Amino acid sequence: MERNSRLPIAAWLFLCCFLVFATLVVGGVTRLTHSGLSIVEWQPLVGTVPPITQADWQDVFGKYQQTPEYQKVNHKMSLEEFKPIFWWEYAHRVLGRGIGMVFLLPFLYFLARRRIDPELAPKLAGIFVLGALQGAMGWYMVKSGLVDDPRVSQYRLTAHLGLAFVIFAAMFWVALGVLGERESSQSQRGHERLRSLRRLAAWLALLVFVMVLSGGFVAGLHAGLAYNSFPLMHGDFVPPDMFALAPWFSNFFDNPSAAQFDHRLMAWLLILLVPYFWWQSRRTALSNEVRWASHLLLLVFALQIALGIATLLLAVPVVLAALHQAGAMVLFATLLWLNHELRLRSS
Repeated sequence: MERNSRLPIAAWLFLCCFLVFATLVVGGVTRLTHSGLSIVEWQPLVGTVPPITQADWQDVFGKYQQTPEYQKVNHKMSLEEFKPIFWWEYAHRVLGRGIGMVFLLPFLYFLARRRIDPELAPKLAGIFVLGALQGAMGWYMVKSGLVDDPRVSQYRLTAHLGLAFVIFAAMFWVALGVLGERESSQSQRGHERLRSLRRLAAWLALLVFVMVLSGGFVAGLHAGLAYNSFPLMHGDFVPPDMFALAPWFSNFFDNPSAAQFDHRLMAWLLILLVPYFWWQSRRTALSNEVRWASHLLLLVFALQIALGIATLLLAVPVVLAALHQAGAMVLFATLLWLNHELRLRSS
């Protein structure tokens, strides 16, 4: 594929990545403002049209009034108070549907014009399938809160969040592959050190992804409010109620204190490993692209840690918490770029 023909495909995929990022941010605000259960039906097509008339609003509000969340938590809520939480959930759903259209229509166009290489088409089709599964997962998550206990399952929330990162990673990595081309081969000098850097960069990406999943449990359990102190948890490194539940392994998924501890522990690991990677990269012959990616990783990680600490100390304000979630995807994207460059360029 010629470079000029690759550029539109890469730009399209990067646009889809940005839309996934925007959906993540809106989804974070939706969760933080307790808006996720405001729309009680899943209508992938007709649900795109919002309420317009007063009768429309009374209809959707009446359906919400039948839910346990309204009856047990928001029973004093008026229609005007309902509208803001409706619009957040509506925006989240419309963005999700928009990604599907922005992905599918250009994909079919490029396919019909034979602009997509044969080995690339199955990968893109697989990404579209993942996107469809994500829509179903979103409704499966919402359904878990439309019950007597009006709280979204932390397991389904984490699965929904994790799948968003998988879709983003797949599109971002394919876009980088479409855009990039190998420029040189690695000389024997420094080969072992480069392989070590590649392994460490891959482990860092995996650790950040696992940390994102732990953040899903923190969000689902409202664990950010369990201990609002740093660096210790109210004077303890390990919270005293770490294993308050039985059986013991359930604490890692159902205990807010344990969920926050797990998230902190992975942050401490990254605080050690990211600067170590940056220091090792300074001692290795690398391309300019890899060096810039390494510098950016250190900067983005420092900002993400600062956001996490501020979010914790201020008891999870909506703006900071949403920025922290957005920062996780920026950090993940930086690591994907770094890993790609380490495999693509060698001098």
